[in-house]
Order: sequence, then structure tokens, then C-alpha cells
Amino acid sequence: MEVRATPLDGVAVIEPRVFPDDRGFFLESYSRKRFAEAGIDIEFVQDNHSRSVRNTLRGLHAQLETPQAKLVRVLRGAIFDVVVDIRRGSPTFRRWFAIELTHENFRQLFVPVGFAHGFCVLSDFAEIEYKCSDFYDPASEMHLAWNDASIGIDWPVDEPILSEKDRCGKPLDAWSDRLPAYEGAKGP
Repeated sequence: MEVRATPLDGVAVIEPRVFPDDRGFFLESYSRKRFAEAGIDIEFVQDNHSRSVRNTLRGLHAQLETPQAKLVRVLRGAIFDVVVDIRRGSPTFRRWFAIELTHENFRQLFVPVGFAHGFCVLSDFAEIEYKCSDFYDPASEMHLAWNDASIGIDWPVDEPILSEKDRCGKPLDAWSDRLPAYEGAKGP
């Protein structure tokens, strides 16, 4: 397993070791021991699985009072996966990072606490699985506007398919009194 840092402190791209042969392939998608040795020492308590069609955009989401770190991977298809730094006082506040995750490249994205997360489906459909470090808490949920001009994400879709909650997402400034504070560099 290789852990690559990104321009956003703590956000990491995971390249698992894949063992292909004439039968298919094998990979270890998660090992708490190996992740901890790589600087990602998180206890995950919930796994989520979603399936979406092309041009679906889910996000940008975060939980504020009960924050979640996430480990995201694609089981089928391809997504444009995005994280946004929402930590007040962070040197990268409002900056975003995106990566294409596919079932063929096997990459995973680690999203630490203090970041909003979202993705757009690039293939006919995509199945995404992600681990969470805390349980879902609807009262803590943040729906950040996917098209907030103060962030300026260059999404690969002009007219995304959105849920009602995502369609009504608020700009980052509307959440300012609830955003987490930056507590210094954390990187893996």
C-alpha cells in the first residue's frame, strides 16, 4: 500500500497493492494496522454503499457536531471525488482537491475530519463504498452548495442530477458559526 499526500493536509490518496492473475485480482482494501502505520489511525464504525447514475452529484456533505473521517473507494464505475477544507483558520480554508476514483485504478481517498466531501458520477453508473469514523447524525449534517462560487470547484458536469437537500445546499459563509476550527497540521 502506498499513501500519497495531497495539497490539503491530512487528505491522502491510497494506492493499494493489487495482485492480478488469470483468475482476476486480489487486494487488501483496508487493514487498520497498515493504515495506522501509514499515519491514518482511525477507527471506522460504519460502512456505506451507494449506487448512482451518470451526472449524479452527491455533496458537498460534512457532519459538524459529530464529524466523520471517511475512506472512499469505487466498486464499479468512475467518479470525480472532491474534498473541501472547511476548517476555520486553516491555511487551505476553502481550497479543494479532486481525484478520479475508478474500479480500474483501485485508488481510495482518505477524507479526514474538517473536510466536506462530494462526488460526481462519470460513468453510466457507479457504486461507491465508504467507511465512516462516526455514525450518521442528521442533526449535525451540513449540505454545502456544490456550486459555491467562493470555492470554485471545476465540476465535470454543467447540469448535475441533485437530491433536494443538495439542490438547497448553502454557501460556506452561511455555515461560518458552526465550522470546525483548524487545530494544526495532521497529515499522514
